[in-house]
Amino acid sequence: MFIEKVEKETLLKPLQIVSGIVERKQTLPILSNVLIENMGSSMTFTATDLEIQISTSVDVPTPSPEQGRITLGAKKLQEVLRVLPEKVFLSMDVKENKAQIKSNKSKFSLQTLPSEDFPKLNIQLENTKKINVSQKKLKYLLQSVQYAMAQQDVRYYLNGLLLVVEGAQLKAVATDGHRLAYNAIDLEEVLQEKTEIILPRKAVTELSRLLSDIEDDRVLLEVSTQQAMISFSGITLVTKLIDGKFPDFERVIPKYDQHMMLDRTTILQALQRVAILSNEKFRGVRFILTEKNLKIVSSNSEQEEAQEELETDFHGNGIDIAFNVNYLLEGLNNVAGATVSYAFGDANSSVLMKTPDTPHYSYVVMPMRI
Repeated sequence: MFIEKVEKETLLKPLQIVSGIVERKQTLPILSNVLIENMGSSMTFTATDLEIQISTSVDVPTPSPEQGRITLGAKKLQEVLRVLPEKVFLSMDVKENKAQIKSNKSKFSLQTLPSEDFPKLNIQLENTKKINVSQKKLKYLLQSVQYAMAQQDVRYYLNGLLLVVEGAQLKAVATDGHRLAYNAIDLEEVLQEKTEIILPRKAVTELSRLLSDIEDDRVLLEVSTQQAMISFSGITLVTKLIDGKFPDFERVIPKYDQHMMLDRTTILQALQRVAILSNEKFRGVRFILTEKNLKIVSSNSEQEEAQEELETDFHGNGIDIAFNVNYLLEGLNNVAGATVSYAFGDANSSVLMKTPDTPHYSYVVMPMRI
């Protein structure tokens, strides 16, 4: 008996942790599977897509007499476990290329693939730099910038997130060429050597999903030239790094004299309203700025128009400038402060959004023509 009298949650929880990187349709069928290694009193679950590998272990209250390794379809196994009643116990027997799962009067027969064919990543972590940080802080840092990452851009280095360790700061930058998000957190230790890595998009998404919101929970980042290993809460995520030169983000973040402060909820709701009648393809909205006034206007190909006016503390030259409303909304939805500031150059320059509650945070959006 490969698994004997184990509560379903004991298997479902680690399976949910690792299976986020598993795609249903794979060029290699084995990549749709999860590797389950039974060591008697504990079990390890591993999934990979050849770029990222996630592993986690769980203690088994009733040690199984039959130790070994099998691979099963990750999504199918997850669905089977999810639909079983709560607090139910199950057993699993493996014969030839089938796994028989039994629980009360339920029985499932799932196909297995040879465990020796499972392509575990070759971990190469020579001369690593180690960074120890709070899980809550790292999760906040990633979530505050990750929405600005590119998706399937030919400039492959933009399809990820830049992490920079410099002194006692960990900086994160994401850009898709149309907008850029930057933030930083303070570390408890000083790293003498500046280190830069580009994490792939999928690794960033999984880390944001798996990291905890508890301040005292720690995470260890071990970084080499080709890989990063991130260990936390009994989970180990190993990822290949993107090899490429990230844009000089410090040059992109402008310094402007003209700015205005706005209530975050007020500007967010105004943009949500005008977005309804913006062009579905280009999603453009105009900011028409005059002394102490902001007019936001959108229109579409059906000649429909929406308009919002807000009182501001803006002083300076009048500006008529357009932006992709989705970019503005994403910036506002990913900061927590009560107020935000917008700084402007001229009608052809980017806008810089900041918030007093998070002094390191900067969000730059390029203008568009509509």
